Amino acid sequence: MKRSFYEYLMTLRNTESVEPEAEFANNAFRDQSFPKHEQDYEKLSEYLELNAGYLPSMTIFDEVFEKYQYTDRK
Repeated sequence: MKRSFYEYLMTLRNTESVEPEAEFANNAFRDQSFPKHEQDYEKLSEYLELNAGYLPSMTIFDEVFEKYQYTDRK
């Protein structure tokens, strides 16, 4: 079974990192409303655009989502 985007994102958490991907993961971890079981790009993108003031650029999400898709194809 394919893991959710959130499950993948949590593998990028690092509270000591200032890398955009790690900061995204750290902030998503603290976001109580993050859609934790979602795999769909459009649904995740819409949620983040409307609710994630902690994400300075949607480009970060796009890059992480692309890695998520690649990683989970293996």
